[in-house]
Amino acid sequence: MRSVLRLATALAGAGLVAAPASADTLKEALTQAYYDNPTLEVARAQLRATDENVPIQRSQGLPSVTTNATYNEFLVQNSTSFLTPERQLNAGVDLAVPLYQGGAVRNGVLAAETRVDAGRADLRGTESQVFTQVVSAYMSVILNEALVSLSANNVEVLSVNLEATSDRYEIGILTRTDVAQSESRLALARSDLRSAQANLLSAREDYIALVGEAPTDLQPPPPLPGLPQSPNMAVEVALANNPDLIAATERAEAAGYDIEVAGAGRLPTVSAFTNGGYQNFLGTLGAVPGATADQTATSATAGVRLTLPLFQGGRVAAQQRQASARAQAQLEQVIATERNVIAQVRAAYSSWRAANAIITSSQAAVDAAALSLEGVRAENTVGNRTVLDILDAQQELLRAQVQLVTARRNAYVAGFSLLAAMGKAEARDLGLGDEGVLYDPVENYERVRGIIWDWQRDPEPVATSSRTVDIPAPDGEIVDGEPLEDFETEIIDYSDTAPPTVSARGD
Repeated sequence: MRSVLRLATALAGAGLVAAPASADTLKEALTQAYYDNPTLEVARAQLRATDENVPIQRSQGLPSVTTNATYNEFLVQNSTSFLTPERQLNAGVDLAVPLYQGGAVRNGVLAAETRVDAGRADLRGTESQVFTQVVSAYMSVILNEALVSLSANNVEVLSVNLEATSDRYEIGILTRTDVAQSESRLALARSDLRSAQANLLSAREDYIALVGEAPTDLQPPPPLPGLPQSPNMAVEVALANNPDLIAATERAEAAGYDIEVAGAGRLPTVSAFTNGGYQNFLGTLGAVPGATADQTATSATAGVRLTLPLFQGGRVAAQQRQASARAQAQLEQVIATERNVIAQVRAAYSSWRAANAIITSSQAAVDAAALSLEGVRAENTVGNRTVLDILDAQQELLRAQVQLVTARRNAYVAGFSLLAAMGKAEARDLGLGDEGVLYDPVENYERVRGIIWDWQRDPEPVATSSRTVDIPAPDGEIVDGEPLEDFETEIIDYSDTAPPTVSARGD
């Protein structure tokens, strides 16, 4: 019984402590995921692929140079001509310079650049999503370790209770019914312990899949910074910072450029061109008797070409209508995303505040249940309470303890989810840059946007994320003395405080 009271007291009053160097902290888990999570690496690679659309679109407005060469063998000579050669070599070079293409190139480049901005917002969204999953997995491991500890402690207490009940039955103080009730509760407690251990194993596996390492002595998380005072404040920040909403807005803008690109198909195009040719009969060109024929010839031309479409069967009009419909769909998608963001922010805020309220009430329930159990035990010694009353009081205390630690986990996850929905739960916001250089999506864009050399290529792609096949399978056990006395989340009351300063991301 004393061990239960110690655990309940520790869960109620312990503060957040600094993590030792040998333990895993939440920041370390987030940092490991940031540099090693394959989902993040996929998003970064996809953004690099999106970057390439800019030079692809720009290339349509740059000069192009082509060359060609042909070699002919005349197998059957013209019997009526003495000048027919036996073989011929032709070579030519063509240079074309687009001068005007109806605005297709300019609008195509603008659309590609806008979609790069959307891709960067998508990367931010993926980063927030992965971090939210890591936080959830991290807190789930801590929660399930606490539940295993509580279940194991419950089994220990009920085992002692069964021994005491059996001893009192032997001397005739209690009945066989009392013993059976104690045995039943102990059997149920053991099954609950097995279930808690299975849940802990599953939580550890989820952690490994996200972080790439097995959880080791996870420490209590730090307080969450910048939580809003009201749902309206949270929504205001989210509308300016949420990456999904930013991405949807950028895509809608890019779709507007697509309409102009499609319409350019009905406009004239102007290009300048020049070409040079070389011809060589390789000494096989015949000549009139008494004369010598030149075996080689060169030529060069230059000019300006105007192309004016007159009729294309309605293809251009259909393409422009199609682009307009897609643009409208993107505009509607912005509204849909905005609705989802608002709903997500408000729900996360409500869940966060509700979980904090549950923590307060559950803490009171734990204190009351612990006192009640002590009282029932004392009353049982003078015959005013039965063994069943003791078992019920023990079960009531366990339920309150489980609800308390569950609420603490839920409050932290809901708070982090709220920050993620507000666009404030990314690597820069969490201070992960202190652990190493953060990925800069602009660096790759600046590297590739001006490349015009056709033979430039990057190294062969290789996977950089680590595999987890060599990580030993986790179990559902906890180390002796590992109960989570320090598992506590901060309950924040903003009723008498000024709202925190949260600035919109504009960089």
